[in-house]
Amino acid sequence: MRVAGAIAESLAELGVTHAFGLLGSGNFELTLGLVERGVQFVAARHEGAAIVMADAYARLTGHVGVCTVHQGPGVTNTATGLTEAAKSRTPLLLLAADAPGAAVRSNFRIDQAGLAAALGAAHARLESAETAVGDVVRAWGRARAERRPVLLSLPIDLQAARTRPAPLPELPLPVVAPPPDPAAVDEVAGLLAAAERPLLIAGRGAVLAGAREAIEALGDAAGTLLATSAVGNGLFAGSAWSLGISGGFATPLASELIRSSDVVVAFGATLNMWTTRHGRLLSPAARVAQVDVEADAIGAHHRVDVGLVGDAADAARAILAALGGRSRSGWRTPELRAEIARRRWRDETYADASDGERLDPRTLARALDDRLPDERLIAVDSGHFMGWLPMYCRVPDERGFVMTQAFQAVGLGLATAVGAAVARPDRLTVAALGDGGTLMALQELETVARLGLPMVVVVFNDAAYGAEVHHFGPDGFPVDLVRFPDTDFAALARAAGAEGSTVRTVGDLDVLARWLDDRRRPLVLDVKVVPTVVADWLAEAFGH
Repeated sequence: MRVAGAIAESLAELGVTHAFGLLGSGNFELTLGLVERGVQFVAARHEGAAIVMADAYARLTGHVGVCTVHQGPGVTNTATGLTEAAKSRTPLLLLAADAPGAAVRSNFRIDQAGLAAALGAAHARLESAETAVGDVVRAWGRARAERRPVLLSLPIDLQAARTRPAPLPELPLPVVAPPPDPAAVDEVAGLLAAAERPLLIAGRGAVLAGAREAIEALGDAAGTLLATSAVGNGLFAGSAWSLGISGGFATPLASELIRSSDVVVAFGATLNMWTTRHGRLLSPAARVAQVDVEADAIGAHHRVDVGLVGDAADAARAILAALGGRSRSGWRTPELRAEIARRRWRDETYADASDGERLDPRTLARALDDRLPDERLIAVDSGHFMGWLPMYCRVPDERGFVMTQAFQAVGLGLATAVGAAVARPDRLTVAALGDGGTLMALQELETVARLGLPMVVVVFNDAAYGAEVHHFGPDGFPVDLVRFPDTDFAALARAAGAEGSTVRTVGDLDVLARWLDDRRRPLVLDVKVVPTVVADWLAEAFGH
C-alpha cells in the first residue's frame, strides 16, 4: 500500500466522515483514498474557504475538522482561516502536501512549521513511510486533545512510498480540566450567596462543556440573570431569565441590568472588550469571578476578584453544591421576568428608514425572524451589518449560531455557512453577509449551488465597506475609496446556479416563503439596505 492510501485508511478508521479541501497534484491521491473509504469530500473553490468550512463543521459537530490542500500556495491560501481556527481553539487537522525533503529549490517549498507557528497553530510532519500512520494519528489526536489546529506536512515523495498496513497507535488522551479548587468554589459561592443582583455570563467554553443545565441550575438557586458572549449565543434560548448576548449586541434593557449587577460570574467567557464594551458594561463596583479551563485566560481581558480553573459544567455543579441548599430569589421577580419578555430587540421602537428603494436593516432582520423556520442555523460574516441578525433573530440553541470572528476577518461568512450546512443538514442555514465579504468569497457561490445546499444567503448590500464609512466619515475624512457601484448579487447567484432575488421592500421577501416550500436550490437575497442606518455597537467597537 502507498503511504497516501494508508493515511486515508487511518483517518477513516479514526471516524472521519467529512473532509474539505481543494485538489492539486500534492493531495489528489490522499483525497481520493478518503473518498474510496466513505469519507464525504466537500470541494471548495479556494483553500481559504475550505479550511473555514472545516472550522465551522468542527464547531458544530464537536469532531475534528479535516482540510486537505496542495503544497506551496495551497497551504499559504489557508493562512487566514488557520489563524481564525487557532485563535478560536478549533480542533482541526490541515493535511498539507509538502515538497520533497531533497527538493531544496522547489517552487513549492516554504517553511510550513514556521508558518504554523506564526499563525498560532501546532505543526507535525510525516517523518517516514514506516511511521506515517503513527504520525497522522498522533497529529489528529493532538488536534482533538488540545482543541487546536494542527498543520501536518505531507512530503509528496513520502506519500508515494510503499508501506505495510499497521494497527493504529494509541491516541493521546484528551486534556482534562483539573477539578475545581474547593477554596475558589467556596469563594464564588459566597459571592453569589451575598449578592442582590447576580449575573452569570456563559461563553464558548460553556458551550463546549455542555454546561447549560448546570449553569441554569446554579442560576435558579442563586436567583441570577443569564447572558452569553456572542459566540455563546443561544445557550440559554427559551429561558425566561436570559438577557441574550452581553456586549455591543445587548438590548437596552440587558445593558442596564448587566451594568447594575453586583456579582458577575463568567463561565468559559473571557470577558473581552466585545462582551464588556471595553469594560464599560460591568460596574466598577461589581465583584467578578471567572471560570476557565485555561489558567492564563483568567483576568486576561478584565479584572477578576476570584479565578477558578476548571470545566464550566463541573464548576457550576460544584458551586451549586457549595451553596449548601442556600437559595435566594435574587432579582428574579415576576415584574422583571415580564419586562425581559417584552423588551427584546424586536420590541424596541425605531424610526424605520426604509424608502421603497432600500430597506432598513433592522426591518429586514425582524422580517426574516418572522419568516424563517424555527429550526434555523445562522452564520454571520464580519462587517457593519453583522449585529442585525444576532440582535433580532432567534436561534433554537447554542448550535443554531456560528460566527468565525476571533481574527475579525471579513469574507469568511459564506464558507462558514457551507461548513455549518454540511454539519447540520437538519436545519436551515442562513448566511448573513455584507456586499464586501460576499465579493471576497464570490467563488463559493458556485460551491453552494454545486452542492445543492438548501440554504439562504442574505447579502446586506449598502455598496460600501460600511464599517469604514461610519467610522471615518463622521470625523470628516473622505470615504469615496470605500464606496462602490452597486453589485447585482441576484444575477451573480443565478449565473452560479442558485436562485437569486433582489429585495428592496418587505414585500419582496415573499420570495422566501415560496422558496421554503421547495428548497431545491440555494437562495441568494440581494437586499439593498439603507446605508445611513448606523449600528450602535459599531461606535463602541472602535472605542468611540
